[in-house]
Amino acid sequence: MYKIQTFNQISEKGLSRFPEQEYQVSPDTDDPDALILRSFKLSMDNVTPNLKAVARAGAGVNNVPVADYTKKGIVVFNTPGANANAVKELVICGMLLASRGIVPGINWVNSLADLEDLSELGPQVEAGKKNFKGSELAGKTLGVIGLGAIGAMVANAAIDLGMNVLGYDPAISVDAAWQLANQVEKQENMTALLSKSDFITLHLPMLESTKNLIDEKAINYFKSGAVLLNFSRDAIVNTDAMLQGLESGRINRYVCDFPTKEFLRHEKVILMPHIGASTEEAEDNCAVMAADQLRDFLENGNIKNSVNFPTISLESNGGVRLAIVNENVSGMLSKILSVLADKNINVVDMLNKSRNDIAYNLIDVESTPDDDTIASIEAIEHVTRAWIV
Repeated sequence: MYKIQTFNQISEKGLSRFPEQEYQVSPDTDDPDALILRSFKLSMDNVTPNLKAVARAGAGVNNVPVADYTKKGIVVFNTPGANANAVKELVICGMLLASRGIVPGINWVNSLADLEDLSELGPQVEAGKKNFKGSELAGKTLGVIGLGAIGAMVANAAIDLGMNVLGYDPAISVDAAWQLANQVEKQENMTALLSKSDFITLHLPMLESTKNLIDEKAINYFKSGAVLLNFSRDAIVNTDAMLQGLESGRINRYVCDFPTKEFLRHEKVILMPHIGASTEEAEDNCAVMAADQLRDFLENGNIKNSVNFPTISLESNGGVRLAIVNENVSGMLSKILSVLADKNINVVDMLNKSRNDIAYNLIDVESTPDDDTIASIEAIEHVTRAWIV
């Protein structure tokens, strides 16, 4: 029986994907085969001898020590695109909030409850509404930095709203490019996008290369009075630089899903409590995708949407399947096959893929290797771990 340890509140629609007769799923599971979580911060203390995989029900994996887990041969999955629609809708909401006096207007109307004569409510509203006049999105230019699943959906939605859309992503995938409306105008660099956009929205992972991407230098390229929306990660935007940009008027509004003390009560900042993916539909979608990916890995050894291992899928040939993780150095496959040959174990089919410093092998054999065979494979220098799927 496979054992799954859960953290946080995982959607029941996702957990129900694990058949009860084959899986033990619980937050109290000892030495699990896999972990499934949302925002819980993992450490090496969560690594037990049998742990082979972690599934994050969401796109970001900054709460998982990916590099350390990779060294242990642990596959880390995420769920790209599962919450894309939820984030897309909130980005559109953020643009509307930034361009119209919606929140100040609501607060002002509620303050009218203190009027001594509520018969004056109508005249007061008519007299005061001029203070909350805004502008429409149609005809404005939106710059989208990062054109993955979410960025592409935001770009397409903005086109439908009558906006002009610029896009920049030096690492855009072929699949993502196919999802973009042909009206999205590609920019050769971020500077060009910043200088032309009335609104800029960020859809990037948190990496060393993206940390403080929006710094003082970048803000100097912004079109004066632009609005920045950050529904990616707080550290992508340098706090001091943003405060200076707001003070100078270079930035008219900052809409952010990651509240920090520096921006609290700032009149030009709209803060949200990290609710980009907080919809029932997104939580269901993320949990279902995470569960399905874990099942395919544990039952078949296949890997899809991993942030640290290669994508790999091998159809079953009816034999016994071995999964082997090793460092990506030359000659490893021949050494592994040599062990199987010495044990008179015939190979039916196999597939080998690598990603950066890690390599992953799926090998179908005619007979079940015994414990001694598995131990012999794991004893090979540079082999991280091996198991029967």
